[in-house]
Amino acid sequence: MDRLSSMAAFVKAVEMGSFSAAGDAMQMSAQLIGKHVHHLEQHLGVRLLNRTTRRQSLTDFGREFYERCKTILAEVETAENMAAETQATPTGRLRVNAPVSFGMQSLAPKLPEFMKANPMISVELTLANRAVDVIDEGFDVVFRVGQLSDSGLVARPLAPYQLVLCAAPSYLRDKPAIKTPWDLQDHECLGFTHTELRTHWTFDGPEGKVIVPINSRLMADHGEPLLCAALAGLGILLQPVELVRKALLAGDLVPLLPTYPIPSRPLHVLYPPDRRLTPKLRSFLDFALMTFGPDAVNPQLF
Repeated sequence: MDRLSSMAAFVKAVEMGSFSAAGDAMQMSAQLIGKHVHHLEQHLGVRLLNRTTRRQSLTDFGREFYERCKTILAEVETAENMAAETQATPTGRLRVNAPVSFGMQSLAPKLPEFMKANPMISVELTLANRAVDVIDEGFDVVFRVGQLSDSGLVARPLAPYQLVLCAAPSYLRDKPAIKTPWDLQDHECLGFTHTELRTHWTFDGPEGKVIVPINSRLMADHGEPLLCAALAGLGILLQPVELVRKALLAGDLVPLLPTYPIPSRPLHVLYPPDRRLTPKLRSFLDFALMTFGPDAVNPQLF
């Protein structure tokens, strides 16, 4: 006999008080309930129930085994419900957080595709460059750029975040030549306040990593104001490719130091470990991995 079925019959017999009542509840005969219980007792080598013609009672071992069986059957039911959920239609509200430039330039243009494919899901998108508290602030899923702290969140890696160094031709026209990263110390650099980009910029040089302190007359906590300043010829910009791609293609900005590439930054999508993978969350994670994952087809940088 199937052991789980026998456990279920045993638990029902205990809860209903008799084999006949358990049989009625499970739509089987009292004799079959008795066979299931007898099968368990034979398998375990110990009596579970003391039975007379008028009443039944649990043995000491049977009482403990009954509690364990209830736990096992509840876990099995939970696992089966999770399997059923994966086949259900994704519904409900999904709260998403992302860094501003990534959210505006990469996520927002693709989000309508997700929503059209999942018409029963509503999305509340919040953009912020600070590290939000996912659990306390009630987010279902967040995107984060940079090295992860030990937050306890479940992280799925996406394609690395690419940065580019560039400036407007009008800025470069009358300024000293920029041949190495160290030349940046003689220039106005546009600082990003939320990361190490505020105080120093890092490059991969022919002889290894190069870290250069920068000076900034203008700093901002969003990339878009820095882009406006760069286009106006106020300084040199180090920002994500997504933010500056159009300006680079139009020639309004030109890339600098091509022989000193900027190290890419990790990009992850994260969710709390206690969140069940409901259909709405699973569908969004699948969308994020397909759209921004390591194997996603990304356009040319510029």
